[in-house]
Amino acid sequence: MSHVVRAALVQATWTGDTESMIAKHEEHAREAARQGARIIGFQEVFNAPYFCQVQEPEHYRWAEPVPDGPTVRRMRDLARETGMVVVVPVFEVEQSGFYYNTAAVIDADGSYLGKYRKHHIPQVKGFWEKYYFKPGNAGWPVFDTAVGKVGVYICYDRHFPEGWRQLGLNGAQLVYNPSATSRGLSSYLWQLEQPASAVANEYFVAAINRVGQEEYGDNDFYGTSYFVDPRGQFVGDVASDKEEELVVRDLDFGLIEEVRRQWAFYRDRRPDAYDGLVQP
Repeated sequence: MSHVVRAALVQATWTGDTESMIAKHEEHAREAARQGARIIGFQEVFNAPYFCQVQEPEHYRWAEPVPDGPTVRRMRDLARETGMVVVVPVFEVEQSGFYYNTAAVIDADGSYLGKYRKHHIPQVKGFWEKYYFKPGNAGWPVFDTAVGKVGVYICYDRHFPEGWRQLGLNGAQLVYNPSATSRGLSSYLWQLEQPASAVANEYFVAAINRVGQEEYGDNDFYGTSYFVDPRGQFVGDVASDKEEELVVRDLDFGLIEEVRRQWAFYRDRRPDAYDGLVQP
């Protein structure tokens, strides 16, 4: 049975300061709501530059509590105003010395549903994330939102199939993957991995990438954000590789059940045979 959810994502250029960056995303969200969107997601650490291009203690200043920090409180107001579910990726400080790459999920009435903390933390040139973030310890939550069951997987996580599968097992219908990935590093993989994961796990994926170059390094964030369906097909066009863009698409959640009946991947799983996958 058809069940259409109009969903949105934003790929954005860095403005130079947090206040204007948040304000810009608020305006994108209001425009998405005007277009009938019921859920929206933003890019990795959306309210800051991608400071992980360098390893400098000054950048701990971007961190704030979740859910009680100023950005998440403001996004809760935005969700109430627009009537949309909002996926909010930020740099989280839990307590002194405990920092995470996190996404808060806010329901359409402004209620805070919970958070996902990035599990897999890279430490390579231009992506010095272990300097800032502890590995996520909050599991693989799937949030029961006003539009359906929504999960989050963040950037580098996407290279690891285990989390995609756990989100599917936990009931996800749509997974947002907020990212910050550069042209020379991963552009070949960008339109390969998330569609393959959408197929393997039979749900929708919203793949979000930053766009443009920023002040702390030479990473060329290439945008090309998109929605992909459980058959691995893009829903509408892929976004620009150079320009900021709001992407709004209709996702037919009825396709999930159709594909799962046809391909039956969940039926034919063999968890009894997979013990070796979790051995160190």
